[in-house]
Amino acid sequence: MGITARGVGLLVAAVVLLGVGFRFAYPELTLLGAAAGAAVGYAALVAAWRPRLVVTRLADPDRVARGEPASMTLTVRNAGRLRSANLLAEDRCGDRTVPVPVLRLRPGRDTEVRYDVPTHRRGVVPVGPLRVTRRDPLGLVALARPYGATTPVWVYPRVHPLSAVPTGAGRSLDGRVDGVPHGSITFDSLREYVVGDELRRVHWRTSARVGELMVRENVDTSLPRLVVLLDNRATAHPERVGGVVESFESACEAAASIVTAAHRADLPVVLLFAAAEPAAPVTPGGELDGAGALGPLDRLAAAELSSDDDAVRAATTRLRHDRLGDTLIFLTGSGGRGELGHVGALRRAYPSVVVGVFGAAEPTPPGAAGLVVVDAADGAQFAAEWDGVRRW
Repeated sequence: MGITARGVGLLVAAVVLLGVGFRFAYPELTLLGAAAGAAVGYAALVAAWRPRLVVTRLADPDRVARGEPASMTLTVRNAGRLRSANLLAEDRCGDRTVPVPVLRLRPGRDTEVRYDVPTHRRGVVPVGPLRVTRRDPLGLVALARPYGATTPVWVYPRVHPLSAVPTGAGRSLDGRVDGVPHGSITFDSLREYVVGDELRRVHWRTSARVGELMVRENVDTSLPRLVVLLDNRATAHPERVGGVVESFESACEAAASIVTAAHRADLPVVLLFAAAEPAAPVTPGGELDGAGALGPLDRLAAAELSSDDDAVRAATTRLRHDRLGDTLIFLTGSGGRGELGHVGALRRAYPSVVVGVFGAAEPTPPGAAGLVVVDAADGAQFAAEWDGVRRW
């Protein structure tokens, strides 16, 4: 609860009038002081009354790519029996506030506000809570309360189309490693026959036992397994333009493009960050994967720079031990080229290793750490050169 300047003045006048009235036995001044004090007390009681408001939000959509339009629809309903007079409300959307017309909202009625959510930068835009301020009729006391929860709007990095994805790595018994575009076939499970299936795939023994045709379902055991390592260290992205680290934004766009292309091609892909990820807001409507974690694009939207300078060395140690895939893609900035030696040491564990360097003023020396390095100004240039990069 906050008392306004008018309320402070009236309260001071009440104290002075009461003091002077009692001190010099002026009943008129005492009466005026008591009336002024009663007015401030009445104002506090009026402002302390909590209106019953029901706040609902609808983001359309709640997940967008950077630059795409998104809007928020806010509905405020007066669920009380008395008229909520002298109410002022504003909704918070990121760093700005949006006025909401709830003045003299009648019981059982609602008001609706629709406004655009800023999507010009990647990130998680918090919307809400609604801040409702109640004032007394004289404007002596004002009390602000929050209503409703905070709803995040996820702004993904831009996704650039990739023309191709890496081939798989087929390993033979003699130790040879070959590129396998479609992988090898291994039995996985049985399913019911559908029109168009080849009869040579019918498992006759199981079909005779269950009384209907059952078909063998095979899987590709040598599909490319992609591991995308995003360098989110602040030292790797030293350049800032208008407070924005453009090289890191470009690296996020490249990571989003690779992950999206892999999912469209039904290829397994793992997104890792060099440093620990910040905690991201999760709502009941958030899309979670089977492990209870946010999806890769959600994680990229919430990604932030870290001050952990040794994060890449620790990450490469884990990658060497775990061997999560056969294709490693390391995305960093101009300040991360000093760590290419640690990445190059992973070539025995990962047959294919490629590095993307963003925002460098000068190209990376050829043959750095024996790696294929692509210098790109932004995510679009990296995507344009991807078809040539994948033939390492």
